[in-house]
Order: sequence, then C-alpha cells, then structure tokens
Amino acid sequence: MLYLYHADAGQATLHLEGDEHRYIFKVRRHKVDGTLYLRNLKDGLLHRYLISTLDKKSAHLTLQESSTFEVKAKQSLHIGWCVIDPKSVEKILPSLNEMGVEKITFIYCKRSQKSFKLDFKRLEKILLNSSQQSGRSEMMQLEMAEDLQQFLTDYPQSKMLNFSENNFIGNTSVETLVIGCEGGFHDDEVTFFSKENIVGFDTPLVLKSESAVCAVASKILL
Repeated sequence: MLYLYHADAGQATLHLEGDEHRYIFKVRRHKVDGTLYLRNLKDGLLHRYLISTLDKKSAHLTLQESSTFEVKAKQSLHIGWCVIDPKSVEKILPSLNEMGVEKITFIYCKRSQKSFKLDFKRLEKILLNSSQQSGRSEMMQLEMAEDLQQFLTDYPQSKMLNFSENNFIGNTSVETLVIGCEGGFHDDEVTFFSKENIVGFDTPLVLKSESAVCAVASKILL
C-alpha cells in the first residue's frame, strides 16, 4: 500500500479507528512517531502525517506536510463499455485502474443483458483498494448511459472498437472508445459510426469483451 485513503485527508488532525486502524497498526505494524501518507483522491495532494498517539482501538494523526504529487497516465482514455456480467467487470476493474483509465461509462447496448445490474458502491470500493496499491492519485470516474445513442449525444467524438481491415488501435488517436459486450454490436449500432471512426486490432482472433477492454487500455496507455 503506497498510501491510505481517507475522505478527510488534509485536515490538521485525524482520528483513525475500525478497519483503518486495524490494517495500519495490526497488519502493517506502524508505531508512534512514525509517518503515514494519506490521500483524499480529490485534491491531487499527498498528505504526510505523524502518528501522535496510538492505542489498541484508535490512533491520532497530526498533519506535517501536504504536497502536490499526481500519479496518473500520460494520456486520457474514456471507455464506453457495453454492460456485461458484473462479476467479469469486478475482476478486470483493478487492472484498468492500475493502467490509468480515466473514466468508464457503462452502456446498455442492444445485446447487453438488462438483468445485469452494476453495484457502483462495490465498484468504488474495488477502485479505492486498487488506487492505494498502485499509487493512483485520482479516482477513476464511473457512470451509466441508458443506451448507445445517449452516450454518443454526450460524447460525439467517440470511436468504436470493431472489426477493421486497416484502422488499428495504436495507429490512430483515441480518447473515447466504445467496446461491445459478448456477441458484439447490433448492426443498427454500427451504423452510428463512420468508417474512419471504427478501429480494431491487427489480429484474426476474436476477443472476449473484458479481454478487449484490457488490451485497449494497455495498447493506448502503457
């Protein structure tokens, strides 16, 4: 863990108890007069605290310094991801966060199963844990779109990941990319994009949705 997340990080003093206290002092074995680094994942600052007092149930921290220290990808990437099984999303989300994906908008595309419901509170908890481990200084943004048309109204510059004979990922600039669910896009959805705004991978292999998302992020961001 490179830092501890706390919503109030940056205040002159902090009081830790419960899970935060248990992990830092029973698992990581920090001591009185030791140093802890905290972030609130909003201001881009890294806050250095001194452990002033410590007992079996709580700890008192005193702010020593706040400094600007941003850790993020060099390039921005917003993924419009047609909804798939939430379990698959939860498995791959930490990797996408570590690679620096800035934002994911989940879209109920025509071939998405409407019974799939994403638990955003659970996803945010996964992102918090991943950010603390990777050092990322800002939370990935998550949102929902009712359908692909709504998404394109909000993000008209988007491109689609689909089959392409010569327009490949890595050879063209991409900031916002729509990735399909299992079974790909409906023909009607493909017509929303001009030929030059459809990109693909230079491979004859067919990727699962979560594999495609991970491949896109690594190709563009790493």
